[in-house]
Amino acid sequence: MLIREFVDRDWSQVWPIIEEVIRAQETFPYDPTMTAEQSYGMWVEAAPGRTVVALDGERVLGTAKMGTNRPGPGAHVSTASFMVAADARGRGVGTALCRDALTWARRQGYAGMQFNAVVESNTSAVRLYRREGFEVVGTVPGAFRHPSAGRVGLHVMYQEF
Repeated sequence: MLIREFVDRDWSQVWPIIEEVIRAQETFPYDPTMTAEQSYGMWVEAAPGRTVVALDGERVLGTAKMGTNRPGPGAHVSTASFMVAADARGRGVGTALCRDALTWARRQGYAGMQFNAVVESNTSAVRLYRREGFEVVGTVPGAFRHPSAGRVGLHVMYQEF
C-alpha cells in the first residue's frame, strides 16, 4: 500500500468512499445530503493542511485529511479525519493513514493531535486510535444520532506529542 498526496484526478475514487460513509450516517457527523462539490470543499485541505490517499496499485482504498485543529491560540494542535472504502476495511488501511497523519503532524511541529467527534459506537476506530496512543478526554452524551443505535456519544480524543 502506498500513501501519497491527493491530486485532483483521485477525486473520482475518493468521492464514492466519502459518499458511502456519509450516507450511512454511522461514523461521521457530516450532512448525508452533501454533494460531491460540497464534499470536495470540505475534504480537500488547502496548505498548510494536507489530504492523502492510500493506494493499492491505482485503486484508492482510503483517504485522510489533516491540518490545524483551531486557528489562533489553538493552532499548535493538529487534527485529522480518515475514511476507508467498505471492502478495504480490516486490512490496515486506517492504521496506515493514522500513522501517516501522526508522522506529518509531528514533522510540522504540532504539540498534539485532537479528534473532535469520534462516534462512540464506531468501536473499530476508537480501538485503532487508542492503539496509536490517543485517549478519550471527554464524551458528549447522545450527540450523534446513529441510524440503528439511536443517540450515542461523541468522543473527543487526544494525543500529546
